[in-house]
Amino acid sequence: MTNGSTKEHAVTDPSHRVSDTFETPPSTRPADARGGVVRPVLWALLMVGVVCNIVTSTSDLNVFIGIGFGAIVLACAAALVTHHYRHRR
Repeated sequence: MTNGSTKEHAVTDPSHRVSDTFETPPSTRPADARGGVVRPVLWALLMVGVVCNIVTSTSDLNVFIGIGFGAIVLACAAALVTHHYRHRR
């Protein structure tokens, strides 16, 4: 029994696509979107920066060293967000 409402069903079978005009073929995608090294390198730099920032914050090193590592962390985070939005599908 239906109560008058219509339900939409998502089609997950790729053969039922209406149009592929907005999809870029895999051969023409940029190298970093196909599994390049940009994202892993940014994640590695982010983690190293966080650890170094923690170490400098808890030790008696110059405050400007900690600020430098904090800037690296912020730059890596911003680059990861930018990379994500430019290469999402």
